[in-house]
Amino acid sequence: MAKAPALVMPRCDTEAMNLHLAEIATQIAPGAHAALLVDQAGGHLSGRLIVPPNITLFPLPPKCPELNPQENIWQFMSDNWLSNRVFKSFDDIVDHCCDAWNKLVDQPWRIMFDRPSRLGLWVVISESWYNDTIDVSRIDRL
Repeated sequence: MAKAPALVMPRCDTEAMNLHLAEIATQIAPGAHAALLVDQAGGHLSGRLIVPPNITLFPLPPKCPELNPQENIWQFMSDNWLSNRVFKSFDDIVDHCCDAWNKLVDQPWRIMFDRPSRLGLWVVISESWYNDTIDVSRIDRL
């Protein structure tokens, strides 16, 4: 199974982002450095954000969801596992979100080469993203 650190939080704010960055930092191979694309949501670029030394944040331009590969992931999860249902409780929502994330991690080939962004980059989710260098010559391009 690939590593894909994630947290299900009741809100998306600076505190949640700090926890998420701390979790991601624990999954990065020793000596490696992660570059994370982030939109300009307040919690992603707050002055109170604690960015671990093995992570660099790259803010995307404002109001450009088409440049954010994470948007493809949320859309994929929603389309396949989270839409058209009524949740019984908050815990039910959390359970479904965790189940959807685990399904995604168990099936990375479903989205590895999904949609190119305008930058020509591909969404790649695999353990190698955290632990190794990806050989980009093996990635087919349009």
